Amino acid sequence: MFKVLLRFGGIVVCLVLLASCGQSSSNGKLKKVGLLVPETINDQVWGTMGYKGMLKIQSKFHVDVYYKEGIHSLASVERAIKEFNQKGVNLIFGHGNEFATYFNELANDYPHIHFVSFNGDADLPNTTSLNFEAYSMGFFGGMVAAHTTKTNKIGMIAAYKWQPEIAGFLKGASFENQDVNVKIEYVNGWDDDEKALQLLKHLLDADVDVVYPAGDGFNVPIIETLKEKGLYAIGYVSDQSDLGESTVLISTVQHVDLLYELVAEKFNHGKLSSGTLTFDFQDGVISMGEYSPLIDEKFQKRLNEYIDNYKKTGKLPNEYK
Repeated sequence: MFKVLLRFGGIVVCLVLLASCGQSSSNGKLKKVGLLVPETINDQVWGTMGYKGMLKIQSKFHVDVYYKEGIHSLASVERAIKEFNQKGVNLIFGHGNEFATYFNELANDYPHIHFVSFNGDADLPNTTSLNFEAYSMGFFGGMVAAHTTKTNKIGMIAAYKWQPEIAGFLKGASFENQDVNVKIEYVNGWDDDEKALQLLKHLLDADVDVVYPAGDGFNVPIIETLKEKGLYAIGYVSDQSDLGESTVLISTVQHVDLLYELVAEKFNHGKLSSGTLTFDFQDGVISMGEYSPLIDEKFQKRLNEYIDNYKKTGKLPNEYK
């Protein structure tokens, strides 16, 4: 059963939020909003940020918002869309790249609903794919890792080979430290903790002392293991400094909640384009997290200057003439 997004003490409370008789109070095109999550909103990383994005939409536009967890297949997506449609939802977020394929197949049947997914292809007029420009955040994360390493060996555990942050991490690391050696491992999935920890062992056996776990489903156990061993990590998706400021050197943060609000704003005003939309530091939806006290202030100042210049010019430091 669908639930309006609000939880108190772990209990889901169904409410009509700031609306009358279940009707939206948005003054624009936006009526009600739905969220489909492949796993859970309680993962404290990707799913949780989608949930927070829905709360921002509910708060700003005073509309009813709904979510459904554990959506893994075309059949489950189709059932969920039918139920959302019956509730009057006209904007649906599929919280992952897998939803792009599902939406491309189903969206023609619901021309009055706009479908939004991540990191995929949006082929129909009422579909949009959101993409973070992850190369740049990977670049700056690579700089921090290469600056901090004591062994000149750093590693990355990525979910998939297509992630732009991989190439960015490599380039940023070599820009900062030409002597650094970077080892990359691939989980081929977002949530396989067991495989990710096995790959971490390979990295540690190779004397890697800084690891960038670029997968929201497995980065927390990776960071906890590194903490136990007195080694270092670059956080991913959310600011993970709370996992240990002496372990998490910095985080590459994707502000999914702010992006949800931005997309809803565009839709509400009839300005949400179909196709692929890309967002970066300049849009306020990507940033670097808190610095660890282990990072010297001179480097912090230099990196901040590089980031500010990138926001202004779109050029990374290796691209300066």
